[in-house]
Amino acid sequence: MLAGCTAEAAGEDPTAGPSATGGSGPTARFTFATAARPVTLDPALASDTESFRVSRQVLEGLVGVDALTSAPVPLLATGWTQSEDRKTYTFELRRDVMFHDGEPFNAEAVRRNFERWYHLPESVRSGGSLMYKSVFRGYSDTPATAVYKSCEVEDEYTVRVELNTPMESFIAALAAPPFAISSPKALAEAGADSLTRELNGRRVSGYGVHPVGTGPFRFVAWNEDTVELAANPGYWGEKGQIGSVVFRTISSPEGRLRALKKGEVDGYDLVTVNDVGDLARNGQRIQQRDPYSVLYLGINQNFPGLDSVLMRQAVAHAIDKPAVLDGLFLNGTKPANQFMPEKLGLTSDSVTGYGYDPEKARELLEEAGYDGRELPFYYPRRVTRSYLPAPEKVYARLSAQLTAAGFNIRPVPVDWSEGYLEKVQGKEDRAFHLLGLAGSYEGGDNFLGTLFGRYTEEFSFNDPEVFTGIEKAARLPEGQDQTDAYHAVSDRISQRVPAVPLAFPISALALSPRVSSYPTSPVLHEVFNRVSLTDR
Repeated sequence: MLAGCTAEAAGEDPTAGPSATGGSGPTARFTFATAARPVTLDPALASDTESFRVSRQVLEGLVGVDALTSAPVPLLATGWTQSEDRKTYTFELRRDVMFHDGEPFNAEAVRRNFERWYHLPESVRSGGSLMYKSVFRGYSDTPATAVYKSCEVEDEYTVRVELNTPMESFIAALAAPPFAISSPKALAEAGADSLTRELNGRRVSGYGVHPVGTGPFRFVAWNEDTVELAANPGYWGEKGQIGSVVFRTISSPEGRLRALKKGEVDGYDLVTVNDVGDLARNGQRIQQRDPYSVLYLGINQNFPGLDSVLMRQAVAHAIDKPAVLDGLFLNGTKPANQFMPEKLGLTSDSVTGYGYDPEKARELLEEAGYDGRELPFYYPRRVTRSYLPAPEKVYARLSAQLTAAGFNIRPVPVDWSEGYLEKVQGKEDRAFHLLGLAGSYEGGDNFLGTLFGRYTEEFSFNDPEVFTGIEKAARLPEGQDQTDAYHAVSDRISQRVPAVPLAFPISALALSPRVSSYPTSPVLHEVFNRVSLTDR
């Protein structure tokens, strides 16, 4: 078992640590508390917020995120052009950029990353939950469904990407962490596509414990509950004040609050309602993000009885959403009746509504022939998510409401760190589960495509009309036709109830007085070279 991985242990020059930043570079230390450990530091194989939080510091993509609007902007690409048929994109690349291992960033590096994603072996695809699958639809072993066609080098700093079909969100999606560019040399030397190691009870590759990118920080060490980074002395962009970064995992909200008050950390994410008063009294700052996530109650149609739409509609009628949210979510959180946040401007006014009506739920259960079978309800413990600040309490309220409407609920608590994501997105014998989706880029496909664009084990939902509708909307250029297409899909999803949308939550960070500026982002594109401190 691999208990931890340091730069030296992974084969990196040990001088890559904080002292390597040099006397003239950034020197401040910034410690940030996280709610869970990363799963892997290889963003291409990750699907969790905490893995991406770290990888964003180390790796960069061709496309970045505008700090004010969240729109896509140039990053490692200085610009791009699109062909008339919207299937070919030519990227001009930034020059004089080096990976942390000294290898040059160029068109060949970009090509090798695209080809790696396309040819990922089935053994590392995490049961289909990777963002590559939701964005590009297929891999090299399923070319008939694949959006990606090829990536060709035109010259050292020009690369051409060809798609099999148009995809409106292609550029925006490239700003998401899974499409960050890794050093091809590091990928090859570390065996990035072979999960040969174990860390914190999970299978990872050698690259997954030692990423190499072009970002403002480089990897130093990962030891169970801490990840250490150091400033990249050769960074092409703004270096900022931070010379070293420590991510420290503290799973309980109370523990994170305590660490901030004692000065052990400079900030933490996922502020809860219970934290707010204490933070204000102690002079700590709270920064909220615009809502860009959705909390939902997942329904597994492979569980006996739940293949009946009547029974799923009964679930929707049994839930009093405002009562579930009351006092557990930050002010500004709104109940959800569909899966796309208002920020996208794609909200449909004609979705099927399921008002709180336990009597109607009981009638539907009887009509569906529900026999009182026990229904396992999975929910996470010992974690806080941006869309789920108090998992046990949310579960308790939902369970009580479902029970009152006639459902026989069996609680199945699972520690987040013990593979909760894998259990609720795999073939476990479950009826219901609590989960959510935090948006990674601007576009309706980020939500509907990710959740319902194809058959997944999470919902066991198979509706060709929905799948085709999402595909149509994703291919249309931005405008009224695309909006109408997304409205039609949202309406159909609301009728079929593969899951019940519960809330569009507000999330917030807590920062010590030492932090004068922090780059909050609805899509969590928060890179610490843009953090400003009152001291150095």
